[in-house]
Amino acid sequence: MFTHPQFDPVAIAIGPISIHWYGIMYIVAFGGAWALALYRTKHQRSEWSTDQISDLVFYGALGAVLGGRIGYVFFYNFDRFLDDPLWLFYIWEGGMSFHGGFLGVLLAFFFFSKSIKKAYFEVLDFIAPFAPFGLGAVRFANFINGELWGRPTDVAWGMVFPHVDQLPRHASQLYEFALEGVVLFALLWWFSSTARPRFAISGLFAIGYGSFRFFIEYFREPDMDIGFVAFDWLTMGQLLSAPMIVAGLLLLFLAYKNERKLAVS
Repeated sequence: MFTHPQFDPVAIAIGPISIHWYGIMYIVAFGGAWALALYRTKHQRSEWSTDQISDLVFYGALGAVLGGRIGYVFFYNFDRFLDDPLWLFYIWEGGMSFHGGFLGVLLAFFFFSKSIKKAYFEVLDFIAPFAPFGLGAVRFANFINGELWGRPTDVAWGMVFPHVDQLPRHASQLYEFALEGVVLFALLWWFSSTARPRFAISGLFAIGYGSFRFFIEYFREPDMDIGFVAFDWLTMGQLLSAPMIVAGLLLLFLAYKNERKLAVS
């Protein structure tokens, strides 16, 4: 059994200025995606310019932060929003939702694709392999902050989170770091290293993230103010991930259906 180290959420404090680990990991997330995109562009001789990649990451960051906050409020704390609509803007209190951020990124990239006159899924297929790097960084920040802890367990690697209780729990943040971050990144990096039909890379990302998140939710403690949303086992995270899996399967089907049509013609 292990005990969570209870890291100080503030990484650096200089007088009145405090830099939190969460903020650092967001910088690592978007900075890493930017560097990986530049590396892939250089080695695959793609038609993306350095300026376009910088703008792409900016749009993605804006969509992720705004969408993540709005999604957290509407998906997980809508009752509180109804009581106090201004709470939506209380970003210093924390609270981000991946699925809200995901929708925000999709919307941001729609406008970005129009501005550079590229097909929407050309943009999504290009950026999808780099997204898990950022997801892994943020999940590690969740672990540092001791938030989004897992359900009680008797496995040998269970971890006590003293600020929660004295029960050994799954370190579900590290499970998510491993699957949504490391494994999904390796899978998408390999898959996208050769030419794939349009929709295929985006489809695999949606299936991979949706499946991993759906699975890990069995080990993660449901949100206290929501609990299970159906059948005494379905969580909000699973409810939001299921459409991603369906959409990913549809995209893969369309990708390879179109490829077969082109091959026949």
